[in-house]
Parts: sequence; C-alpha cells; structure tokens
Amino acid sequence: MAIVRAWAPIAIALALLAAVNLLLPSLNEDYRVHVLLDVGINVMLAVSLNLVNGVTGQFSIGHAGFMALGGYTAAFLSIRLAAYQLHGIPDAVSQGLFLVLALVVGGMVASLAGLIVGLPSLRLRGDYLAIVTLGFGEIIRVLIENTEAVGGARGLSNIPPWAGFFAVYVGVFVTILCSRRLLASTHGRALLAIREDEVAAEAMGVNTVGYKVRAFVVSAFFAGIAGGLYAHYQTNLAPKSFTFIRSIEIVVMVVLGGMGSISGSVLAAVVLTLAPELLRALDQYRMASYGLMLVLLMLARPSGIFGTREIWELWPLRKKSKPDADRELARPAGSP
Repeated sequence: MAIVRAWAPIAIALALLAAVNLLLPSLNEDYRVHVLLDVGINVMLAVSLNLVNGVTGQFSIGHAGFMALGGYTAAFLSIRLAAYQLHGIPDAVSQGLFLVLALVVGGMVASLAGLIVGLPSLRLRGDYLAIVTLGFGEIIRVLIENTEAVGGARGLSNIPPWAGFFAVYVGVFVTILCSRRLLASTHGRALLAIREDEVAAEAMGVNTVGYKVRAFVVSAFFAGIAGGLYAHYQTNLAPKSFTFIRSIEIVVMVVLGGMGSISGSVLAAVVLTLAPELLRALDQYRMASYGLMLVLLMLARPSGIFGTREIWELWPLRKKSKPDADRELARPAGSP
C-alpha cells in the first residue's frame, strides 16, 4: 500500500498531461503554447540551477553551457536516429523512444562536463567559482561556433520535432520531483549544511567538495535534458541562444524566486518568461518596464519571493510537522 500511495500522485500527474495532449491535437502549433513550452524549459533550468546556487550556496553562472551541450548532443543524435524505424512499433512510439534516448545521452554528456568542471572548480568559493563557470559557458559556445559537424555559426537545423507539450511538461515534472526528493534525503541535508556554514559542515565530517560536485553534476544533467527538449520543439539551434545573457536570465530566476526554494524558482521562471510577452503592448518600452519590474520586486523582497521556504510552508492553516509541534511543547510558558 505504501508503494501505491507513493506512486499514485505521479501516475495522476502523467495521466493529466497525457489527457491535455490528446484533447488538444493542435496544441503544439499554437503560438501561446510555444510560450508555455518556453515556460517549461525555463522552469527546468531554474529548478536545476537552484540545486547549486540556492540549495548548496555556490554561485554558478555557466548554466547555458550545460544546456547547449545537452541540446546539441541530443539534436545531433536524433537527426541520425530519425533515419531508422523500429519494426513492428508505431512511429509515435519509436519516435518517443528515440527522443528519450537522445535526451538521456544529452543529459549524460552535460553531467560529464559538470563533473570535469566541478572537480577542480568547486574547491573554489564565491566570485572565483562564478568566473570559472562563466569561462566554461563561453568556451562551450565558442567551440560550438567553430565545429562544422553541428553547423558551426550557422546553427543546427532539421532537428526532428519530437518534443511537444507532453514531453516538455513531463520533463518539468521529473525535474521538480527529483529535486524535491533530493532535498528530503540525507544528501539534501548535507547540501543545506554546506550552504549554512561550509566550515562547520566539514568539521562535522561532511565531504563538502564531494557533495558540491554531486549537486553540480545533477544540476548539469537536468540542464542538458532541458536543452534537448528545447532543441526538439524549436527544431533548430544556434550558438547565440546560449550566451552569457542566457545564463544570467536563469540566475535571476533563482534569485528572484528565493535561494533554495523550488516553488520560488518555478514561480519566478513562469513570471519572468510570461512578463516580456504580456508587456508587448508597450512596444519600445517593453524591456525597460521589464527591468523596472525586476528592480521593484527585489526592493520589495530582497530575499526572493519565498526566501528559503516553499509555498506550502507559508500556508497559514498547514498542519505542523512533528519537530515543530515538539518545539512548541518544549517552549516554556509565557515565552514569546
């Protein structure tokens, strides 16, 4: 019964996504849905970067590099796989299997890059780590621009359009689920300890470098998955889509939502993706208004929308957890 209770919400969520996809057959051709797909990609990127910048307390600004690696790897592989067909299996099913394979390979390549970058650089802290990750992102972009096998500066086109609403939001669901499960585990508590006081965590026996590298690898993996999904619904990739500005946009989402808050990263990604579209009526003042909105939000909430908490922790009628209840009982009478 415990297994059924654990998997029931996952099955319900996937069934709802499948129902939406089936009920609206022209879903993936609408402009508004393309905006929603951009929302989903940005949610994946913000939640994955939150594992490093928010949960672990590091400062990485090279997330677009991992996205580019995953996207180009998945696209390059799927272009070759599109020439094959699995006998006895419907086209939709075989395309889905090829997409999953391409995304996993793209995510693994991105996570391998995260491991290579993370092992030496995560011994650094603060601004030094930011400079290293910034350099990594720019190196990846320049390498792609000068690699003719993936189109060079022209970009990579003719990517199979295998990712739609269902695929992107399954990716969003899996990213949020894995991040939440990681935070609830002993690994997550070790990462939070590193964020609060790295020296104290190391003194208590936490392998700080090892845990930071693991968080970096997991974050890079999901960034690679997001890049692969982005490639398969845009059907083309260009190096200019993965510049330093793209990395900064993802960092802003994490900071605005709250460092360490998964629900904050989700909400900030949704708001910051939809805001430029909703402000199109302002014409040339659109981006200025967008920047002003960011400044006002950070002045009103300098710690982010939710800070380090989750949205359900702010619910006034939520049931107190056992540790909270124990602290209330242990508090002396008359104490504030």
